[in-house]
Amino acid sequence: MPNVLVIGASKGLGAALVELYSNGSTVFATSRSQAPESKGSITYIGGIDVATENAGQALVSSLKHHSTSILDIVIITAGYFGTESFDEPSWEKELKMYTTSSVAPVFLIHHIVKAGLMRKGSKIILVSSESGSITLRHQSEGGGNYGHHASKAALNMVGKLLSLDLKDENIAVGIVHPGFMRTEMTKSVGFDKFWDDGGAVTPDQAAESLVKFIDGFDMSKTGEYWAPRGPG
Repeated sequence: MPNVLVIGASKGLGAALVELYSNGSTVFATSRSQAPESKGSITYIGGIDVATENAGQALVSSLKHHSTSILDIVIITAGYFGTESFDEPSWEKELKMYTTSSVAPVFLIHHIVKAGLMRKGSKIILVSSESGSITLRHQSEGGGNYGHHASKAALNMVGKLLSLDLKDENIAVGIVHPGFMRTEMTKSVGFDKFWDDGGAVTPDQAAESLVKFIDGFDMSKTGEYWAPRGPG
């Protein structure tokens, strides 16, 4: 029975992954705010704000209180999307997006690995987005939302670099686009108007595809970008 850590599990894809993995796995699930009461095979860990410098240390401290804390799978789904445009860029929003998406994973994984909480043969999955793709960005989609798109592009490089650093540890690192989803986040930035034409799926559907992908993910695929549901 694998031990799974989902970072950013309070809603959306993260919450759906926790529910799926709870059937047969020991699951640790983090949230920024106060955690729900743990139940069954799920242990909730609250107060983990990945946009803060000490998040990795706080997480490791909590995990070490559990005898089953050696991890087989770590999934980082935490995200933040603040809209902006060329006419109205936002320094504050961009910093938060970069910190959450592409700075935090380095420190979280650093602390988890250095604490000896990942066994050889384990897997790290960084949930990214095709919005970080330079190739897939076209004139028809326009510009703007610099922090969102660029922080995902930076996350893709972070995943590649982590895969090189962790290769000798036999820890596989995958960067994954889970699909365009019908979530509170996409709705909050007005993307719900694209749900139907864009073939948006529910978090439950995206989680099912991602879990199947992770099952077959190994060192032969480390350091690469994957879209289990295809583009879109």
